[in-house]
Amino acid sequence: MSKNQEAVEEHRDTEALLAVLDAADQMPNATRLRARSYELLSLVPGSTVVDVGCGAGRAAAELAERGVHAVGVDPSPWMLAAARERWPEAEFREAGAEVLPFSDKSVRGYRADKVFHVLQEPGRAVAEARRVLCPGGRIVLVGQDWDAIMIDSDDAALTRTIVHARADLLGTPRAGRQYRSLLLASGFDDVTVEVHTSVFTDPAMLSLLARLAEPVCASGAVGRDQADEWLAEQRRRAEAGRFLVAIPFFVASASAQACSLTPGWSSGTLRNKHPPDLLRGLYESVQRIG
Repeated sequence: MSKNQEAVEEHRDTEALLAVLDAADQMPNATRLRARSYELLSLVPGSTVVDVGCGAGRAAAELAERGVHAVGVDPSPWMLAAARERWPEAEFREAGAEVLPFSDKSVRGYRADKVFHVLQEPGRAVAEARRVLCPGGRIVLVGQDWDAIMIDSDDAALTRTIVHARADLLGTPRAGRQYRSLLLASGFDDVTVEVHTSVFTDPAMLSLLARLAEPVCASGAVGRDQADEWLAEQRRRAEAGRFLVAIPFFVASASAQACSLTPGWSSGTLRNKHPPDLLRGLYESVQRIG
């Protein structure tokens, strides 16, 4: 395939993905989930907040409306072109989650929504978030668990096969359930995790199921006839008003450590030393300096 053909295919895939994302983003559940992520960022007016994997830029634009300096970051030039066209007043930069275009401790808020599941090493992205966040800065990670997508179907076994086979084609399909461990391993404080289940019954989400089944079929995990019949059943369900997909979304938040202790000291040292001994040591130090 020539480079021009590859570019055309990437553009088509981006357009198809945008259609799915637009349909999902307009659902009431998705709107509430974005609002919750903004709330957990504890936004400070005028501070810089980065939306990593910003896609078409909706969250970056909504964050800017809340009075912060929002910067959308995405590795796809096609996505960024769409974002700049849709939100011409917003700021967008081309970069991946592992190498962000910000100096150390220069960002007050970090948000990544539906990003970590495509990364091979999400720990590198969390470490990069830790680097750019200022002391006390907030990080919020949002993402679905691809192994736990629930779809109403007459063929439960085939549905289970399709869901798990599609998950196995991703970099880190279970990243959502790993958020807490990833944040703790990178030294974040005040780590909390919530799970919000989004339920979709709108036929517009049929395109999501096609994006599940087609890669699985191409990988050979299910046959073409099986995939076609499964999708046909889902279309019949949509026409009869019996379509249902439920997706659990993990929402993890944490704070960058506000300060570091003096070398040789640890929080355990402070807890274990008796208060009188600690105060006496500080007093003697002051006396020596004086």
